[in-house]
Parts: sequence; C-alpha cells; structure tokens
Amino acid sequence: MTALTHDFPFDPTYGYTLDTLLAVPGPGGAPDDFDAFWRGRYEAARAVETRPELGPLVEERDGVRIFEVSYASVGGVRLGGWLALPVEGRAEHGFVIGHGYGGRDQAGPDVPLPLPRSAAILPCVRGMVERGLVDGVPSVSAEHVLHGIESRETYVIGECVADLWCAASALLELVPELGESVASGEGLGYLGESFGGGLGALALPWDERFAAGELTVPTFGNHPLRLTLDCIGSGAAVRAYRETHPEVVDVLRYFDAATAATRITKPVLVAAALFDPSVPPPGQFAVHNSLAGGGELTVLEAGHFDFPGKDAALAELAAAKGEFFGRVLK
Repeated sequence: MTALTHDFPFDPTYGYTLDTLLAVPGPGGAPDDFDAFWRGRYEAARAVETRPELGPLVEERDGVRIFEVSYASVGGVRLGGWLALPVEGRAEHGFVIGHGYGGRDQAGPDVPLPLPRSAAILPCVRGMVERGLVDGVPSVSAEHVLHGIESRETYVIGECVADLWCAASALLELVPELGESVASGEGLGYLGESFGGGLGALALPWDERFAAGELTVPTFGNHPLRLTLDCIGSGAAVRAYRETHPEVVDVLRYFDAATAATRITKPVLVAAALFDPSVPPPGQFAVHNSLAGGGELTVLEAGHFDFPGKDAALAELAAAKGEFFGRVLK
C-alpha cells in the first residue's frame, strides 16, 4: 500500500499491516446472557405491527422506481426511508440497506442495487436525518452514539438494530412475493456501511429472514481495543465518555459487532480498510476475523477518506457485492 498523505494527528493505519490486521481477534468473553439479550430484542421487534405506508414516487433509474416509505418500529416510533421496486416484473430478491452515521437524505449511491430484478428498503434508523428524526434522540453522531448508553436496555444502538428488523418486516409486507421467497428458503440480503455495517453485524445472527450480508468498513468491532485508538468518528465520543464513566465497558460488551460476528454462520462479505481515520481498521478486521461462517473479505485501501483511485475502488467493490449476492442468494 502506498502511504496516503493526511494531516491527522494520529496514524489512521494504527501501525497495522494486512497480515497483522488479519490476526486481530474479537474481544472474547461475551456476557453469559448475550444471546438471550439479543433474541429478546429480536422477538420484541418481530411483534411490532409495522404498518408500512408507501409514499410518492421520487424517481426512476437503474431499473427501479424509488418511493418514499414509512413504517413503525419498537417503542411506538414511526420512521421513514425509501423503497426501490423493479420497473418491470416481480422482485426476485430483496435487500435491507443500512446507512452510515449522518443518515441519508435520498436513495443516492445505494442504487443501483446489487442484483437486477430486486426490491429494497432503505430505512433511516431513529435519530438519523432526514427521515428518521425522533423527538428526544440526538441527530448528531457524537451525541447519538451516547444516547441511553447508561444501560443495555436503554442504549439507542439496540433500538437502531430493531429498526432494521422492523424495516425487513415492512419490506416483506410491501412486497409480498419476497415473503413467499423467504418462506421457501430464499432469504433477504443485508448491506450496510460504517454505522450500518456495525448495526448489520449485530442484527444478522438472530434474524433467519436474512440469508446473507455485506458489511463495508463496519464499526463497533472489538470495543476494548477500539477504546484505546484515537479517531475522528463516533468512537471518539465513546472513548471520551469512558474516561469519566468506566462502567460503560460493561454495557458495550452487549453491542460489540465482533462478538455478534461469532454468532453469524450465514455468508457475509466484509469490505475492510487498511487506512481509516473514522473507524479504526483493527475493529473492522475484528468483525471479519470473528465470523463463525468464515466470511469473505475485500480489502480497501482506505475508508472515510478521499484518495487517488477511490472511484475505481468503489466500482470494484460494487462489482464484488453483485458477484457475492448473485452467488449466495439462491
């Protein structure tokens, strides 16, 4: 890898090489009730009547029509997002697509979808602009990532994972043929980047409706290590909070994407970066290295950073996603 020029007061490679990144473990020592905690959250989300409503057509491109959509999630909140439906014919595949911190204000670069003849829901999880704003939930990432962090029951990250499960329920209700496919053994695909990648790792182990996932530069991996590494992302806020609230480490054990990865046996493709000032690469690789099913890996030169050749790298990643889902979603 060619050294990237930057002006950060720290090294966004953190001194790791690809070989040493591939050796980064998860944190180990999951709480005894880790599985029971998450299964309980999942069951509560599945019990929600999501009452999805299809809004106006926003645009038509790349073989899909994109509509506004809204749905109910846990805690009685109602969230918005976008729904992509094939211009012609029935949907043969379905996707839930998470977003990074900061939310999304349109379907944007998540379309085109990884496979043709697909439908997808692109939700805005609670607190995230612009269609996920909820009273009392901060919309700024450094504040959002700390919301409710005092306990595992109130931490907003758990509710955001539930928002993804409820989005899947809404998608299956809005596109009945996908429900038929899931019932016959062909599941949904999940895609998420950064914040959405970490949420995806926490969501995938418990939801049998998902058959495969793709996580790009996923966050929340190996919190004990992550708390030792400087960064400019949401992890910096958690790191600062831990300095005056050391007890938060016990809460974070339940929200570690690398720990959750040890429970994921379905196919997962991880795109992890060698250089990333926002989500330290060791945490990203810890998620990949912990996958119970072995997982597949695409190595990126950098994440959360503009670099020469970035457009070509993103095109290669898009092709890798298409090849992966074309192979694993039957």
